[in-house]
Amino acid sequence: MSGRTDTIMTTSNKTLGILAAAALALSACGSTADALRIGEGAERNPGPCPRAFALYDAARIVEFNGERKAFSNVGFTGEITAVRSLCRYVGERPIIGDIEIDFNLGRGPAAAGETATYQYWVALTRKNITVMDKKTFPLTVTFPAGADRIAVTETIDDYVISRATETTSGENFEIIVGFEVTPEQRAFNADGNRFRLSAGQN
Repeated sequence: MSGRTDTIMTTSNKTLGILAAAALALSACGSTADALRIGEGAERNPGPCPRAFALYDAARIVEFNGERKAFSNVGFTGEITAVRSLCRYVGERPIIGDIEIDFNLGRGPAAAGETATYQYWVALTRKNITVMDKKTFPLTVTFPAGADRIAVTETIDDYVISRATETTSGENFEIIVGFEVTPEQRAFNADGNRFRLSAGQN
């Protein structure tokens, strides 16, 4: 693809405000950073934070404008490169935390225009048991003139997980993220295929 390949860094904040039967709610407290500064700030969590990761089959999205799976037909692309969860819980208090998600987004040679809206979801699960709640968020980006890549960090503020007892650890839960993909896009990902603009036409 012709033109510059600058990486533009942006950051935005969103809130996961879903109530799920004493499992997930919008926190009435301050941010996780605030929680770390007050009260039992010097105490350690009795266990780890929930594991946070991107689902393999939904961690990438490639738009094709045309039937042939060729680089010349690639429109907008996206990849979730990292998911981080910072949390705090002591005594009988619930788990309070924030999530950061890093995206690398691309504009291929067949992209229509310079603005794209991606849809991604965040799910809270009981580990290996069930999805407790799930919310989808829009991510709209505009690629500056001459740029075909942009890096974005999304922050989901103040998720809350109620715990059955004070010995219930964050390792009993998982935070899973992914793009909203079509069955065809999911199959493309599952086969290990990708078109990453930073890697040229591979």
